[in-house]
Amino acid sequence: MSIDSFAHELRSALHQYPNFPKKGILFEDFLPIFRSPQLFQKLVKAFTLHLEQKFPDTKIDYIVAMESRGFLFGPAVALAIGAGFVPVRKEGRLPGECLKAKYTKEYGSEVFEIQVESIPEGSNVVIMDDIIATGGSAYAAGELVQRLNANILEFAFVMELDFLKGREKLQAPTFTLLRGQEQALQ
Repeated sequence: MSIDSFAHELRSALHQYPNFPKKGILFEDFLPIFRSPQLFQKLVKAFTLHLEQKFPDTKIDYIVAMESRGFLFGPAVALAIGAGFVPVRKEGRLPGECLKAKYTKEYGSEVFEIQVESIPEGSNVVIMDDIIATGGSAYAAGELVQRLNANILEFAFVMELDFLKGREKLQAPTFTLLRGQEQALQ
């Protein structure tokens, strides 16, 4: 199967909730994908195919995923491609020495952390999350990876809110598996 055929089937499993969590937002819930082992496998396979096609001659050393929904599929993709998995977590949730990066969200600001010893210098990294909106959290994760002197090959997301132009802020090229939302909910 092709990435497009996987994407079409996965998109049909999404549930949409208008005006959640606030008026004007169309929330697309991708959690139904995980209720079906077959769909979950297709999600992982779609990302695996993309990464194999995009980086045929480059070893991806680590998949970095952001708390919390990136943790649902990031480790599975890492395992499928033979890479390590590194979490980026909210402040205070990782032991040991950590680097911090502050970012602004639609609802305020947060701090992300990554363990200093988690990624060796010069490693090739793909950063994953469920959705890119304004790009703030993804940018912060990218900043942490760069501060560890690793190479960000790409950012990869399940969905994108195109109209917020978050990808324009990021430090590396961006891949979105499912067609994004081109405009805000009217």
